[in-house]
Amino acid sequence: MRLQGRVALVTGGGTGIGLAIAELFAREGARVAVSGRRQPELAEAVARVARGGGEACAVAGDVSKPEDAERMVAQTVERFGTLDVLVNNAGTLVRGARVTDVAIEDWRRVLETNLTGAFLVSRFAIRQMLAQGKGGAVVNISSVAGIRGDPAFAPYNASKGGLNLLTKNMAIDYAKHGIRVNAVCPGRVDTPLAQSRMKPGENWEEILARWGERIPLGRVGKPEDVAYAALYLASDESAWVTGIELVVDGGVTISHPPIG
Repeated sequence: MRLQGRVALVTGGGTGIGLAIAELFAREGARVAVSGRRQPELAEAVARVARGGGEACAVAGDVSKPEDAERMVAQTVERFGTLDVLVNNAGTLVRGARVTDVAIEDWRRVLETNLTGAFLVSRFAIRQMLAQGKGGAVVNISSVAGIRGDPAFAPYNASKGGLNLLTKNMAIDYAKHGIRVNAVCPGRVDTPLAQSRMKPGENWEEILARWGERIPLGRVGKPEDVAYAALYLASDESAWVTGIELVVDGGVTISHPPIG
């Protein structure tokens, strides 16, 4: 029970990595607020946490909107009385996104969700943590795409690279207040967001197998692989860790070019 007695807010918690984090944190003793834009997915996430014996609530909203970000934090505190951990997981992407081709609307949408969204929710969450005066932890779910370039992935690369440096900035600014800020940088993970990159006629299982062949550990990641990394950074086990990029990618970035 590494998060016993703590309260966590997980953005983008309705599916994929965010859902895995919410479920794991609840099993480790945290009370969890799950945020997202789609009510049915949030309701199912809360139900899954409850079936596992945990406690959760849904706080719907769009992280790219300041008023929604502020409300997410306020509703979490209203429900559970405090906020100890923030996981900035909400994200999106667009395919075929070279600088010369990507639509301006898509560029803005990706940056506003992946980078500005993390900034906004962190802004209000850290203010709450400062007011409480007992420290806290912020875990940003970034990507190996924030460390290296990928073909036709300009807005996503830019957003995650910015998120990695925002992580370091916040880590410096709030360390003296006992607030640790770290990033997890996953490689390819089997999630609905990743599956959304499929082209018509492609088979998802075949794609996963092809990607796995180029990963040193022999498989694509699971949401739970990332969730355990987030748990470490949210818990007291990482009490002397801040400002890092924890790469969780099966070894891709140490020996392989981008999978494509």
